[in-house]
Amino acid sequence: MRELTFSVPEGYSGISLKSFLRNCCGVSARLMVRLKKESMGITRNGRHAIVTEILEPGDVVCILLPDDQKQIEPVDAPLDIRYEDDDVLIVNKPAFMPMYPSPGHDRDSLANAVSAYYRGQEAPVGFRPIYRLDKDTSGIVVLAKNSFAAAKLAGKIQKDYFAICEGELNGEGTIDRPIDRKEGHAIQREVSQNGERAVTHWYSLGCGSGHSFLRLRLETGRTHQIRVHLSSMGHPLAGDDMYGGTTNLILRQALHCGMVSFEHPYFGESMCLFCELPNDMKSLLSCCGIQSVQKHE
Repeated sequence: MRELTFSVPEGYSGISLKSFLRNCCGVSARLMVRLKKESMGITRNGRHAIVTEILEPGDVVCILLPDDQKQIEPVDAPLDIRYEDDDVLIVNKPAFMPMYPSPGHDRDSLANAVSAYYRGQEAPVGFRPIYRLDKDTSGIVVLAKNSFAAAKLAGKIQKDYFAICEGELNGEGTIDRPIDRKEGHAIQREVSQNGERAVTHWYSLGCGSGHSFLRLRLETGRTHQIRVHLSSMGHPLAGDDMYGGTTNLILRQALHCGMVSFEHPYFGESMCLFCELPNDMKSLLSCCGIQSVQKHE
């Protein structure tokens, strides 16, 4: 079990334990319910505590996070780990690997590989990605190792994507176009006035041979957002045949999550991790005469 300790700072005299955990420590309401069911799930100065207690500065509050019971089938597979501690696991997902088991990919997903890694550590930890990448998109995936970390990180991770699109784009710009599910399709999306607002910022890192190397940041997280937005501009991702790209030079959409930044869910320190381009995207840039420099200022 993971134990987290919080000290009540000066100026918090008279605050209830519930308010302290919810508003100062970031403990979710759902986790609070689970903690109250554990005999020593919440303690104050080493003794069992109830959430209506009034705290004083200097009190030490501990929460004991329950182990995960639900596990995805573990299947041994290579796992490119870029960072790990008691609360976070960060991996570099290869292209062609789905996040979860699915028809045709029952045992070769990232969830299967991560579950096998946890099993090898004898760690009762579930699979908790903070966000998803498409099966054919490569790059960094941040996983929480407990429900506290998951709640603290949700919606608070800044991601930089690197992509190669067809056609030449120079400078920078913003695409602000709503996205909806394409009529008659279960997966495919399209720009539609009936959709949800979607905002993508793009920055050109170089052009050559009818292609552009882009860095992209999202304000929103719609399904297939980068792919749909660039296609709507007449610049589909290279290799993205679902949205108008060709597979002549690369066999999947040329999209890679190359950098993430966030505050650590427990320690609060700023973290930034960078992941280089995979070889297929490097080769495509080389064919186009574009330097594969992933600028991320």
